[in-house]
Amino acid sequence: MEGAQVTTSRPRKGDELELRIDRLAHGGAGVARSDGYVVFVRGAVPGDLVRARITRSKRSFGEADTIELVEPSPERVEPRAPHPGAPWQVLPYERQLEEKEEQVRDALARIGRFESPPVEPIVPALEQFHYRNKLEYSFGEDDDSNELVLGFHRPGRFDLIDDVEHDILASKRVDELREAVKAWCREQGLSAWDRRAQQGLLRNLVVREGRRTGELQARIVTSPGSSFDVDALAAAVPADSFLWTRAAGVAETTREGHTQIVKGAAVLEEELSGLRFRISPDAFFQTNTEMAERLYANAVELAGLSGREKVLDLFCGIGTIALVLALDAGEVWGVEIVEEAVADAIANARLNGIDNARFFAGDVRLAMRPLLEQSGSPDVVVVDPPRAGLSQKVVRRVLEAEARRIVYVSCNPTTLAPNARQMADAGYELKTVRPVDMFPQTPHIECVALLERG
Repeated sequence: MEGAQVTTSRPRKGDELELRIDRLAHGGAGVARSDGYVVFVRGAVPGDLVRARITRSKRSFGEADTIELVEPSPERVEPRAPHPGAPWQVLPYERQLEEKEEQVRDALARIGRFESPPVEPIVPALEQFHYRNKLEYSFGEDDDSNELVLGFHRPGRFDLIDDVEHDILASKRVDELREAVKAWCREQGLSAWDRRAQQGLLRNLVVREGRRTGELQARIVTSPGSSFDVDALAAAVPADSFLWTRAAGVAETTREGHTQIVKGAAVLEEELSGLRFRISPDAFFQTNTEMAERLYANAVELAGLSGREKVLDLFCGIGTIALVLALDAGEVWGVEIVEEAVADAIANARLNGIDNARFFAGDVRLAMRPLLEQSGSPDVVVVDPPRAGLSQKVVRRVLEAEARRIVYVSCNPTTLAPNARQMADAGYELKTVRPVDMFPQTPHIECVALLERG
């Protein structure tokens, strides 16, 4: 029709497109454009030409899954083994490091509005594979044979599990333990939990390894209704301790249900930065022991401790960072909302003979003011928040402390950036940001930032 305006409609869910990937987004998806419309493509890297199926279509962007690699990027390398937790193994390691460093810089500039972000060169990982000290596997059934499998959720599917024979992020000992559990459960004819029908026995296997102590702990998670010879299973696998959790909830989490100690102890011991830590079954502990030492060493360095400083450690968990800081500080006060973690922190301080660290249970938003009344103004505040970063209220509480230095340990540069901007607007200067590669073969980025009051 003469004079009609031609518009390009955005693709709809289910549409298939051929796309050339330009770059990587935060979170690891490839970024492509279709007639100007931005599409985030899972399973694709810069330079790839892929056929992708739209899974989500919004006004300003879409999301898609790669269904065919039409023309691979010249940068692609052959993956070692299928692994949904290692999507970047198709990129050379040096390229992974460049991308992570640039993504930290981009987040600070674009989201944090820092003109020249002071980002240092990324600290590379000591080991590129087989570095995880905690693995969580799921039981399922093979699509064709209906044989029991033990591995990972198929990407995008809550109900399908792909078997694993070789986990490229786990040690050989963990591989052997997982395969022993799988073989025993197959021999006994035990059923996997059916996530659609909500029935069956076996849900998950969680394995923890003390990389320095050599301790190995397994925990099997089942539904509560059925029973099996768990003592025989514990005897058949090469683990120092074996736990059994019976969870009734729909969600796959070990925090629900009743846990029984079948063999050994409930806690696993590990060494970090010259200290010994007892880790409870549900406690958070950095999953890369060797790089956690590097991360914490950088945090201590940026804190600039001389032995006299008063330090507040917010979100202190079981006390890992706080106790490392305590070796060089005058006193450390830790706050954590999970009471069990605080009990672990107190026990870990006692275990290491550290008497200048005190730990308190409480929500940082509410506990900060009473804590400051008790402790007095700190010289340094250390924060290690979850991926969502600090809420505006917590940022205000941190600013009220009027510490000379703030050391921000971040697992997400896109939430570090706005928090750093809030602190900068309140008079702090972002002195440096040091990325640390804790998770090779993945898009996850850790970094340590230092802010100083002017």
